[in-house]
Amino acid sequence: MKKNVATTLILVLSLMLAIAGCGNGNQNQSQGNEKKEETKETEAVSGASQAGYTPIDQLKDKYDIIIVGAGGAGMSAALEAKEKGMNPVIFEKMPLAGGNTTKSSSGMNASETKFQKEQGINDSNDSFYEETLKGGHDTNDKEMLRFFVDNSASAIDWLDSIGIRLNNITITGGMSEKRTHRPEDGSAVGQYLVNGLLKNIQEQEIPLFVNANVTEITEQDGKVNGVKVTFNQTDEKNITADAVVVTAGGYGSNMDMIAEVRSDLKGLVTTNQEGSTGDGIKMIEKLGGVTVDMDQIQVHPTVQQEKSYLIGEAVRGEGAILVSSEGKRFANELDTRDNVTAAINTLPEKSAYLVFDSGVKSRAKAIQQYEKMGFVIQGDSIEALAKEMGVPADQLQTTLDTWNNAVKDKKDAEFGRTTAMDNDLSSGPYYAIKIAPGIHYTMGGVKINTNTEVLNKDGEVIPGLYAAGELTGGLHGQNRIGGNSVAEIIIFGRQAGIQSAEFVKAQ
Repeated sequence: MKKNVATTLILVLSLMLAIAGCGNGNQNQSQGNEKKEETKETEAVSGASQAGYTPIDQLKDKYDIIIVGAGGAGMSAALEAKEKGMNPVIFEKMPLAGGNTTKSSSGMNASETKFQKEQGINDSNDSFYEETLKGGHDTNDKEMLRFFVDNSASAIDWLDSIGIRLNNITITGGMSEKRTHRPEDGSAVGQYLVNGLLKNIQEQEIPLFVNANVTEITEQDGKVNGVKVTFNQTDEKNITADAVVVTAGGYGSNMDMIAEVRSDLKGLVTTNQEGSTGDGIKMIEKLGGVTVDMDQIQVHPTVQQEKSYLIGEAVRGEGAILVSSEGKRFANELDTRDNVTAAINTLPEKSAYLVFDSGVKSRAKAIQQYEKMGFVIQGDSIEALAKEMGVPADQLQTTLDTWNNAVKDKKDAEFGRTTAMDNDLSSGPYYAIKIAPGIHYTMGGVKINTNTEVLNKDGEVIPGLYAAGELTGGLHGQNRIGGNSVAEIIIFGRQAGIQSAEFVKAQ
C-alpha cells in the first residue's frame, strides 16, 4: 500500500479543494464547525471531505454490478446493491463524483414523511401525486409517478438512517404543502447529499473510479454483460458484470442534442455541469432501448446569467418576490417553472429581479453562497436597494407595501399566490438578485418501468440493464416540479440497486 500513499494523498487533497470551491458545501462544513457537535448531519459532511477515490491498480476484471455515473442515483444504487450482498463498482467519467446532484439547491420533495408529521404539516401522497401530475400537464407516466410518491417518505427515512438528515422543510412552485426537505440548517441540498453519500460509499468500501469514461455497454446472448471503459482518456478496458445500472445523467450540457429537438432554446445558458452530455442515453439506444419526451427540456426561470448559476426555488419558497425593471411584480412567483419562465419572457428585457429581505436571507442559507459569488445587490432601505437595482424607488416601495399587505391579509389580489406567504418583506437590509431563464433539466430520456429495467421498442425488458435518474424519461411529463429531481434520483437509484441485485441473485 505504501506506493499508493502519494497518489491517495493527492486525490484526497484535490477532493477537499474541489468541495471547498463547490459552493454550498462550505455552508454545511462551517455550520458543523460552529455547532461542534457530533450530529449525523456534520458527520455526513465532514466524513465526505476525506473521501478518496479508488486507485486504478485496484481495478478488477469482473464485478457483480457495474454502475455508470457517480451522482446521487448511482451512489444510492451502489449502497443498496452492497446492502443486498453484491460487489458493485462505480465508474465516473468526471474527476469528481456528484454530477448535477452537486448543483441541486432547493431540496427533496416527499410526502407523509416523519419530519412533516413532527412539524404538523398535513400532507398526503395523493395530493403530491395530483399536484405533480397537474404540473406535468397530465403527461407524466402515471405508473412511475405513483411509485415515486408512494416511496418518497421511505427514501427520506433511508437517507436519515445513513446520516443524511433532511428535516428542514420548505415549499416549491406548483405545490400546496411544504414537502421540500432540506438539510437541518436550511442550506442547499446538493453538496450535503453528495458528501453524505460519498462518506457511506467509502465506509462500505465500494470501489469508485473517477476519470473512468464508459464508452459502450456490452452484451452477449441477448443479455448485458459489462462495459468498455477508458481511464484517463487513454487506457481502455473491458469489465464484465452480471448487471449494469446506468445513472449517467441527462443532456443539459450537450447543445447539439438539445438543438436537434429544441432549436428554440439556442443561445440560452445552461445550469448543468459539463458532464451532462447524454452519453448514457446514446449507449442504451445502441442496445435497443427507446427514449420518451426528448423534446421536453425544462427552462428554469431564475438563473444568474453571467455564471449560468441556478438561484434555487427555495428563495421564493421562503418569501421572495419577482419584480421587473419597472419595480413591479408581474406573476405568481410560486407558479410552475414553465409559467414563471413564460411570464419573464413577456417582459421587454426578458429578465427580472428576485427581491427579498433579511428574513428570507436567514431562512434560505443558499443565499450565503450567492453573496460569495457576487450575485446579491444590497440596500439598507428599499430606496437604497432601488438605486442599486436601477429601478424607480417609489414604485418598488409601492410594490413592497402592496405585497406586505397581501401577506397580512393572506390574499394576493394581483396574481393569486397562495403559498410562501408566512412572512412579509419588512426586515432590512433588503436584497436583490438579477435573473433570467436558463436551460436547467432534461425531462426526456430512456424508458424504464418501476423496477428501473430498461425497455425496448416492444416494451420488453433488456435483460441485465437498469437505469435511473435524469437520463430516464416519463416521470415528469412536460414540466418538472422543483424538488422532484432529487427525490427521483434517491427513489429510483435505490430501486435500481435493489432490483439489479435481485436479478444477479437469480442468475
